[in-house]
Amino acid sequence: MRALAAAIVAVALLAGCGGGGGGGSSSVPSGAIKVTMTDFHFDPSSITAPHGKVVFFLVNASGSLQHDLAIRDSSNNRIAISDLISAGDSTTFTVDNIAAGDYTFFCSQPGHEGAGMSGKLTVT
Repeated sequence: MRALAAAIVAVALLAGCGGGGGGGSSSVPSGAIKVTMTDFHFDPSSITAPHGKVVFFLVNASGSLQHDLAIRDSSNNRIAISDLISAGDSTTFTVDNIAAGDYTFFCSQPGHEGAGMSGKLTVT
């Protein structure tokens, strides 16, 4: 009986430990900025955020390609990049200590930025 109870508890705990993906069905964490990625487009393509810690909730909504979100400053220095996200998945991406200024965000996968997958990030 103890073994059965331990097995049930273990299954319940493992069920609550989902992966970073989630088929896009996860809810947006409080205070996060939701960014939806489709093949060659970010929505929204213009974001304003406060300086300091910025949390993005990234959803790769459709298509068959993997995407990421990279951020570069006005001197063309890459300051942060998310993990690669498969179609149908979502993840939380946190950028710590981002200073006020104008930035570009883009998908760093070959050809994606050139195909229009970029946007503007203004940090106040």
